[in-house]
Amino acid sequence: MSDWSAGYVSDIGYTYGVYPELNPLRVRLAFLNAGLVFPDNACSCELGFGQGVSVNVHAAASGSEWHGTDFNPAQAGFARELAAASGANAHLTDESFHRFCARADLPDFDFICLHGVWSWISDDNRRVLVDFIGRKLKVGGVLYVSYNTQPGWAALAPVRELMTRHYASMTVPSAGTGERIGQSLDFAGRLLATNPGFVQANPMVPARMELLKAADRSYLAHEYFNRDWHPMSFPMLAEWLEPAKVDFACPATYVEHIDTVLVTPEQAQFLKTVGDPALKQLAFDFMINQQFRRDYWVRGARRLGTLERARLLREQRVVLVISPDDVVYTVKAGQIEVGLNEAKHRPVIEALADHRPHTIGELETACAGAGLTAFQTLQAVFLLAGTQQVQPAQDAAPAEGAKAACFRLNEHLIGLAEHGGDISYLASPVTGGGIPVPRIHQLFLLGLMRGHRSIGELVAFVMALAGRQNVRLHQGDQPAPPGEQAALLERHATDFLQRRMAVLQALAVIP
Repeated sequence: MSDWSAGYVSDIGYTYGVYPELNPLRVRLAFLNAGLVFPDNACSCELGFGQGVSVNVHAAASGSEWHGTDFNPAQAGFARELAAASGANAHLTDESFHRFCARADLPDFDFICLHGVWSWISDDNRRVLVDFIGRKLKVGGVLYVSYNTQPGWAALAPVRELMTRHYASMTVPSAGTGERIGQSLDFAGRLLATNPGFVQANPMVPARMELLKAADRSYLAHEYFNRDWHPMSFPMLAEWLEPAKVDFACPATYVEHIDTVLVTPEQAQFLKTVGDPALKQLAFDFMINQQFRRDYWVRGARRLGTLERARLLREQRVVLVISPDDVVYTVKAGQIEVGLNEAKHRPVIEALADHRPHTIGELETACAGAGLTAFQTLQAVFLLAGTQQVQPAQDAAPAEGAKAACFRLNEHLIGLAEHGGDISYLASPVTGGGIPVPRIHQLFLLGLMRGHRSIGELVAFVMALAGRQNVRLHQGDQPAPPGEQAALLERHATDFLQRRMAVLQALAVIP
């Protein structure tokens, strides 16, 4: 492994995700729900941006200034390509944390983001980041940190050590990272199949191993096989961040704001007795077997007055980003999936069915006829926003100002879909962030851009692409038989043109 990588996997690229917690609009709604003053969104920074899809989507869609670095030059190069395509105000480099954080030409930031970084770097790099946050985060600014935590990792941590030891000592470097990871997964699986005492004490581990075997090798490389890998409890993270003068604001995972959704009444009552805030978060993590925390911290937490909070919440705009018929009434947090009461959430969906932004105040009025109180409407909006099916919406002026950059970025991403399916998001100026758009839909959009208007023409266009790349459509988890490919594509194209395309136009993902 090269010296510049500092023990981090560098020979297999990071995944191409868009992380909604990095959307400043999401910060605003989370802070409003927690009763906190939220910052302006003028200047943001992402440290360790991976392939840079997320930072570029948020730079284009928010219209604000973004800076960032990722040590991997190949990833930084791709990120800069996206920035050039959109023309957004994004300044991205391949500097190490040491060099980037020491620069004297960087502005102060309203928002600093660390997604998938903290648990996978050395203590030396953590000290560099804490110092940077202390110097460059504005008063009132927000820090986002996601990290692996206990107790959710308690059972799998020994398995991770088993795999990385095998990877280092029993595989051949020339085989390539992906193949070596496969060999280490196989080794661990064969050991667990002997039914050791560890499995008897931790019976869920074999099922978790099956999920790992099916996971993308790029994800596994960066999640499990770096030299540095340190799950950290909430109190320990709080100690690390203390020199930066930031306070815990609230979870970035919306459902975690509402204890009664995730814990039993007995557990909720227990949490009320815990006076130490850090210990309370740790106790909550035990209750939901938390494995990965996403948190917002703030430099100088200030409470909103009751009336001011209520006014700002009623003015907050939200929008439905999928078809009402496709809404799923479940939400996940930690290791828990919770079913939502459809009767209390369906009125909100129906009021948002036109896919245009509505204020929460408007929704309160609309849902009152269905018997929902203002509080029930707000809670329903918040939980649905936690599923990403409903998202916060920008005001009209900044949304209009971000359209051109989003259209340019999306046109570029759609063009990339012709040769690969790594990026499954496009930018929306309405939401200020990313909208899931699978590759098949991006290929339909590419066909439309090239003048193929009818369903038959779109099917023929995508079939030709799939044939050249030896790609087959799937039905569920299995490839569809060759003779059924065209019929399956026709169903997809019909559904896309009749339902999904109108939603993408309403969200200004496409003109």
